[in-house]
Amino acid sequence: MSFDEIIDRRGTHCVKWDAMQALYGVSPEDGIAMWVADMEFRPPACVQDAVQAMADHGVYGYFGDDSAYKAAICWWMENRHGWRVEPDWIFTTHGLVNGTSMCLDAFTQEGDGVVLFTPVYHAFAKVIRASNRDLVECEMPVVDGRYTLDFDAWDAQMQGHERMLVLCSPHNPGGRVWTRAELEGVAEFARRHDLLIVSDEIHHDLVMPGQAHTPMALIEGIADRLVMMTAATKTFNIAGAHVGNVIIPDADLRARFGARMMALGMSPNSFGLHMVTAAYSPEGAAWVDALCAYLAENARIFDAGINAIPGLRSMPLQSTYLAWVDFSGTGMTREEFTARVEQGAKIAANHGPSFGTGGDSFLRFNIAAPRAVIEDAVARMARAFSDLQ
Repeated sequence: MSFDEIIDRRGTHCVKWDAMQALYGVSPEDGIAMWVADMEFRPPACVQDAVQAMADHGVYGYFGDDSAYKAAICWWMENRHGWRVEPDWIFTTHGLVNGTSMCLDAFTQEGDGVVLFTPVYHAFAKVIRASNRDLVECEMPVVDGRYTLDFDAWDAQMQGHERMLVLCSPHNPGGRVWTRAELEGVAEFARRHDLLIVSDEIHHDLVMPGQAHTPMALIEGIADRLVMMTAATKTFNIAGAHVGNVIIPDADLRARFGARMMALGMSPNSFGLHMVTAAYSPEGAAWVDALCAYLAENARIFDAGINAIPGLRSMPLQSTYLAWVDFSGTGMTREEFTARVEQGAKIAANHGPSFGTGGDSFLRFNIAAPRAVIEDAVARMARAFSDLQ
């Protein structure tokens, strides 16, 4: 597998490439898609082989006996994250946006407050608002160029109707790997305000060399108020499988969630289960190690190029493949710097305001692409802002 291979995804019903003209005014013919958080890489051979075996068999009936699938998840969590998971803790949802929505449905009522530390992954706010819950945005301060947690300010902000905290760990779009001390602070905050913690850890495998992710489940004393969400989809670039793990150690919470799953008649697709079973393996682990090393070099190249442009600052990545670039130093309006990126550089990047309070001066760039694409993007950005240099 070479991460340098250019794979043409245009015309394949790929939202990242085939929708960017309509959404951003950037043509896929000469533009670069750097918005949707999927990768420009094929998954490891073990995943491809699993799909090929299904195609070769040619019968796509109901999936039965998920013991190997759940065992693969348990093996991965213990071997890659030091976290012991029991098979009966695991629910399979249609991805983690669906998992978040299911948690809102199972554990909150209309009008309840749901807390987000913003700016944060935009889909959280969308499902919270669509569920008629009250979105409570706790803006994170930037200290020494990275996001931090300000519990004193947020304690004062709470009104008493908050029931849930959706945590993004590692953080998207800031790329932070929260420390154990920070996660203990999150746990204390949740206890003070009697919040259920839904910890979305979809980026937990994609950490930069030298960084270590701590699963929220390893923080003591919160099992009775914790729902863990993980997935192989982000790690292995199989997001279209729409399969995610909602892992609930507490029996009472598990019963409530399971009842809603049953009431809604939810069950996963067989392709996703076969793909995850194959991915969570020693071969998959070796591929992830190589991927993280490749992404780290992409991040180095991207950050060096962006930070060389006066007024632009790319937040240092500890995790994910999503660069969060602040344009506030340019003195430009959001409309002006966005136009330079989209019309000048011909790059489609996520608009910062969609990530909530604190995102106005930012754009998010996906750097999970072949090295040549990243180098091209950096050169385009330098030309688009050449008058500042």
